[in-house]
Amino acid sequence: MKKVITYGTFDLLHIGHINLLKRAKEYGDYLVVAISTDEFNMDKGKDAYYSFEQRKAILESIRYVDEVIPEHSWEQKANDIKNYDIDVFIMGDDWKGKFDFLVEYCEVIYLPRTIGISTTKTKTDLNRVDHD
Repeated sequence: MKKVITYGTFDLLHIGHINLLKRAKEYGDYLVVAISTDEFNMDKGKDAYYSFEQRKAILESIRYVDEVIPEHSWEQKANDIKNYDIDVFIMGDDWKGKFDFLVEYCEVIYLPRTIGISTTKTKTDLNRVDHD
């Protein structure tokens, strides 16, 4: 069985997230999604709308996702790859080059982002609507 992993916050789920998950699943038989815990998001200076448990429940309901695990730190990726017997590590191409060191453990692939959509853009657009 070929196993794939990807990482993210996955807050305010949108079509870009779905596209990433669908394409990631096409690289293997089993997709593990590591989502940033609330504490890790705070460390990164990110403010997620939904809690870790809510984001986890949402992701677990998506047909492309086989398992959801917590991401506690930047450094855990190599251990996750070893512990979950991962064959392919996938991230959006906005991270291109940042995780190349993981080729020591598995194949590393950066997928193109969905044009015109991001959680940041969604939050900005919603904030603009709120103030109009």
